[in-house]
Amino acid sequence: MNNTSLPRQPDLPAFNLTPASRPNQSSGSPPRDVPSSPEWTVIENGKTKQNTKQKKIPKKNSGNYPSLDFSTNSRLQSQIKISDLQNLVLYILADGTAPQFISVRHRPSIRKVVVLMVPGLEQSMFRKTGRAGSEKQSRNPLSYTSPDEYYPSELIAEDLSVPLRSLAKMFKYVWPVKTPGDDRMGKMHSPLHAMLTAPLSKEREDKKSSKNQKGARPAKAPPGWKNSRTRVTEFIHTPDELLENDYVVHPASYDDEVDRNALSTQREEKSTSTQHGWVDSLVQSLDSGEVPEAEIQSGSLTAGREILAMDCEMCMTGEKEFSLTRMSLVGWDGSVVMDELVKPAKPIINYLTQYSGITEKMLADVTTTLEDIQQKLVKILQPHTILLGHSLNSDLTALQITHPFIIDTALLYPHPRGPPLKSSLKWLAQRYLNREIQKGGAAGHDSIEDARTCLDLLKQKCEKGPRWGTTDAAGENIFKRVSRAGVRYKNQGGSAVPCETNGKSSAAIDWGDPKKGPGSAATFQIGCKSDEEVVAGVIRAVKGDADGKEIPGGGTDFVWARMRELEALKGWWNDNKLAHSTTTDDPSKLSNETNTSKVPSAVPTSRSLTPTPQAALLSKNIHSFCALANLNNSKSIAEVTTELVARLKQIYNAIPPCTAFVIYSGSGDPREMSRLSNMHMQFKREYKTKKWDELSVKWTDTEEQALKRAVRSAREDGVGFLSIK
Repeated sequence: MNNTSLPRQPDLPAFNLTPASRPNQSSGSPPRDVPSSPEWTVIENGKTKQNTKQKKIPKKNSGNYPSLDFSTNSRLQSQIKISDLQNLVLYILADGTAPQFISVRHRPSIRKVVVLMVPGLEQSMFRKTGRAGSEKQSRNPLSYTSPDEYYPSELIAEDLSVPLRSLAKMFKYVWPVKTPGDDRMGKMHSPLHAMLTAPLSKEREDKKSSKNQKGARPAKAPPGWKNSRTRVTEFIHTPDELLENDYVVHPASYDDEVDRNALSTQREEKSTSTQHGWVDSLVQSLDSGEVPEAEIQSGSLTAGREILAMDCEMCMTGEKEFSLTRMSLVGWDGSVVMDELVKPAKPIINYLTQYSGITEKMLADVTTTLEDIQQKLVKILQPHTILLGHSLNSDLTALQITHPFIIDTALLYPHPRGPPLKSSLKWLAQRYLNREIQKGGAAGHDSIEDARTCLDLLKQKCEKGPRWGTTDAAGENIFKRVSRAGVRYKNQGGSAVPCETNGKSSAAIDWGDPKKGPGSAATFQIGCKSDEEVVAGVIRAVKGDADGKEIPGGGTDFVWARMRELEALKGWWNDNKLAHSTTTDDPSKLSNETNTSKVPSAVPTSRSLTPTPQAALLSKNIHSFCALANLNNSKSIAEVTTELVARLKQIYNAIPPCTAFVIYSGSGDPREMSRLSNMHMQFKREYKTKKWDELSVKWTDTEEQALKRAVRSAREDGVGFLSIK
């Protein structure tokens, strides 16, 4: 097995283990599977110290052997979720709360936890096939109305297909497991991150302060957070992002003449063209905004660009019609570049003073028109200018002006529940700046204050990094959590090796390079090219290396791994980013995570394993996709499943006693959900630029409801297995 993906370990002090009463014994360490005796001493750098007595492994049938017990009296009212499995891991290893769905007996005696993600497993594989009275097994996965629908089912060997029968010797139950997502929005979240991103632990002080605090609680960096200083230019939104968020797109956003013509037609139809009073800033192409690297000051966050924050105030000039009455522009240093009151062309029927701060008296002597403001802005908005604001699409619509370089703080700091929801600027200021804004009361908002708030939010984002203010920043990597909060039990056995922390060690084993994803936070990472290598990696991580030079003898406390051959054979390997990455040969720049929102054309189904041209490109770009070459038409689902179960049994046999063994599938079949999601995204893209009769796909309520059903089906058809070896 190639171990080049493992991190280089620091030089460790020389040490060995010798028995205090038998110094002449040739063996340098006690047997790994025999409980250590207080006789053993550790010799490091010529110094001898007495080793703390380690706990003995309890006998299998004794009353103090650890176990995971399910009871019908447990507080289980729905399917368990992947987060419940994660909490079980954290309860055993770190500072997680006691799970409600299962009883953990003699937790301190559990030596290790091994978690395997095996996409491709689904509930239909474990339904009774040959016995009468199996009405439970023909249930509708979308209707969980009684305990029989979400309680675990007992694994009885004769009820299972032949390839799966060995599982009944390792696990007592198969659990229905639900994947996180949003049925209303038709989305399923990543099952990988659902396990590997843990919620932040809440301290008592935070709880007490939150009870007495109004508004948003100030954001805190999660433990282990490292700032990643990032240039402003990295946050400029793409044309597709702008279209998705109702911006009128500048013609310079597209180089292709066909795209520009389509955009022009779309703007004509929606009355947002220059013939309808709109103005485009004087930018010829996106490249004209680039500043040569030689001209950028070292360490500059602005990268030679001019950043202008904008905020506008509007009044009502008709039913559901708003017109510009004030426009403020603030520079990067907070100075006011422009602050103008504007007289609308139509009579104002409501000044909305409580929101706009505009009164009739303020506009009484104003003669500045919208056209005047447009002319001034065209001179200010140069190719090197980046325009910043909060929900800036509304302001630009009121101004009837377009610019290709836009940063929107409503998109930089996405709503915790996801789009189309957007956080208010007031809430963002409370949470990330610990600042109260918009306190004018009846006097309304101050557009200069709002613009400066947007600047401060962007500056903080640049200092903290792209993940700041996203859902990633609200959680903690599970490997970091285990290392930070875990307590090393004295019953691990094996060789004693100095550790960097007092917490627990971990290992991430996955296809490709685990160091590129969440696995980078693990103590050890092992990259693989096949499920066979994953098995070898798990056993190595559990037992440790014989010489202890990389993975200490006795192995790691927590192991997470993913097996993918069944997923690939079924056509579930949804790595759309790989399928569309045609411009790079660097595997490190390709996603190593399952994308649950799209199905790539590069992934063949089980009926056809002949690689497409895109699949050939994938194999060239990333070695982890070589499973498609290893699986051939002669292998059936049953054969691959048989191999999978044999590998699970191999791992089970190799792990030491008192080890928690957890398997979860991640989700059910995602293909129909992915197909419909692709349709919806294509429809939304085309709808922005094409006429109704030119759309290649239609999206009606029928398709919308079909997508929601497909999402629910995929989310609710996952499975899990729990046991103590």
